[in-house]
Amino acid sequence: MAKLSDIIEEFIKEMFNDSNNNIILIQRNELADQFSCAPSQINYVLTTRFTYNKGYLIESKRGGGGHIVIKQLNHEGSNERETIINQSIGNSITYHNAVDIIENLYESNIITDRECELMKIAINDRTLILTENRNKVRAEILKAMIMVSLS
Repeated sequence: MAKLSDIIEEFIKEMFNDSNNNIILIQRNELADQFSCAPSQINYVLTTRFTYNKGYLIESKRGGGGHIVIKQLNHEGSNERETIINQSIGNSITYHNAVDIIENLYESNIITDRECELMKIAINDRTLILTENRNKVRAEILKAMIMVSLS
């Protein structure tokens, strides 16, 4: 018998298949009611099964009933994404090395000048000043931005 997490994951993936779209909207509480589970179970599935490393982007919209947007990133350039994320970034990256990757993306015409500058600001030491382990946080931020840029 499949675990509840597996069942919820399959249900959400079926929603993508049924919609013929790469974006779906769900309401966490309604989904939890449907599966007779706690809303935290839905959160668990979303944070472990629908990550940007697996080709998904999650946004939480609050207010007006609130909902969660799940975007399935297109797989063009997925080999390039995998290489950059796993080999070049890993679990931790310095600012200098991160800037090298960003500038390479810019020089390859994958991102615009504005995107390049925004990415640099998002990962610089001043932005991450309150973070204890800047290089790990920087790596996660950079991975997310690259997933979106290469989708």
